[in-house]
Amino acid sequence: MELTCYVEGDGGGFEIRPAPSRRAWMDTAQGRNPYRCLPLVVANGYGWEILCPVGFSAIWNGGPHRDGLVIMEDPGTSPPAHSHFGEGILTFKMPLVFRTDPETDLFVQGPINCPKDAIAPLTGLVESDWGPFNFTMNWKFTRARTAIRFRAGEPFCHIFPVARGVLEQIVPRMAPLSEAPDLEQSHREWSAARKQFNHDLKVEGSEARKAGWQKHYQRGTDFHGNPGPDSHRTRSNARRFTKSSP
Repeated sequence: MELTCYVEGDGGGFEIRPAPSRRAWMDTAQGRNPYRCLPLVVANGYGWEILCPVGFSAIWNGGPHRDGLVIMEDPGTSPPAHSHFGEGILTFKMPLVFRTDPETDLFVQGPINCPKDAIAPLTGLVESDWGPFNFTMNWKFTRARTAIRFRAGEPFCHIFPVARGVLEQIVPRMAPLSEAPDLEQSHREWSAARKQFNHDLKVEGSEARKAGWQKHYQRGTDFHGNPGPDSHRTRSNARRFTKSSP
């Protein structure tokens, strides 16, 4: 599968990078405990981030009109975002046109697991295999009269391709756990062990206290130590965009 980003002119200073698995708030958390959640870590790096070329601040007065959102540029810069839709929505316009393989869409959202105070990213699904269009990345203020800031080099957009129509091919259903007796038995054993482990965490000198947390999912094994599929991963590894010569 190929993902190509066509750059208009000089690209406006926008850069794209593979999304990193680390997060500043995870680094400073007590014991770096969030990194124990492998699904969180893998999701962090699932795709690519587009970085803000310059720093700027913005504030919204709470009203529906476009002029209710004011952008304050840093000296000597031109901010990459403006008020286009009103309703407290901050719009990033990028001179980038993405092209995916046929029947492949581009999922566009804010940086994964990067909460930002007073403003939240909006999400879009772009049919990027056929049109000559670029897209905007939009953030909506969640609180009025509160200034927000995007720093130069801060990610503001996260993208990854998805096969078109795959959602419609899925047949979802709910069933009692007893319908899968082997899974039910394994789940009961795991639940009992988990309960005991959490109890032992409170006991000074216990094996659970020394271990810190159960690492079955981290290691890709079930409760009995049986390995999972070879495709088990502990991080995502998106490739860097290569640059073609003009």
